[in-house]
Amino acid sequence: MNIDLSGRTALVTGSTQGIGYAIAAGLARAGARVAVNGRRAETVEQAVRKLRTETDSDDIVAAPGDLADEEGTRAVLDAVPQVDILVNNLGIFGAAPPLEIDDAEWRRYFEVNVLSAVRLIRAYLPGMKEQGWGRVLSLASDSAVVIPAEMIHYGMTKTSLLAVSRGFAKEAAGTGVTVNSVIAGPTHTGGVEDFVRQLVGDELPWDEAQHQFMVEHRPQSLLQRLIEPEEIANMVVYLSSPYASATTGGALRVDGGYIDAILP
Repeated sequence: MNIDLSGRTALVTGSTQGIGYAIAAGLARAGARVAVNGRRAETVEQAVRKLRTETDSDDIVAAPGDLADEEGTRAVLDAVPQVDILVNNLGIFGAAPPLEIDDAEWRRYFEVNVLSAVRLIRAYLPGMKEQGWGRVLSLASDSAVVIPAEMIHYGMTKTSLLAVSRGFAKEAAGTGVTVNSVIAGPTHTGGVEDFVRQLVGDELPWDEAQHQFMVEHRPQSLLQRLIEPEEIANMVVYLSSPYASATTGGALRVDGGYIDAILP
């Protein structure tokens, strides 16, 4: 399957590293003009330079801004006024005793993980509808369906993204714009490495620590390993393409068989 996104502009939020970076690279290799986002301008510029080298593409631009607030969102919208492909990847996570999560932390998780996506969909969807083509994708998680006891506040936000995506898909009905969410399973990123260490300790070598984490904390994974970011990116690139024109309002799983259900 030859995916050609030439002439399309994509914004990937939280794309200076991890899954977001892999998605940005995948879209660039498919020919899209890609806007890289992060909170700090210098970090974004570093990622842009790295992506240009790795993908052999000069059509990669910087869109720095903190999407957790309205001012940062305006900066991103000014940098990229119109997009054909919006990938809401930005997200924070971390373990916390459920009864010790205060109101401010609940709000912070909702602002970053959910409301940032809503703001951007609200800003970009009208232009997509007007031109009769567009792709909106939000990165959810297995935690949206299998709420982890150690991070209920994170799971809540990912469940919310499933609802947000389904609802906006109805708003875009019949326009040529598709809106979907991608349910990512436990994925090998720097942040997840820190999370694994937080739960199993620093004593074991990484391969053993990863195995212990999967056995003790994610035993239902059929893949029995962490997913690589590029494997998530492959699904996102496909859903961004014309080949996925009949897929909308869906929650597509790249979870390694972690969710023990036929449907999400």
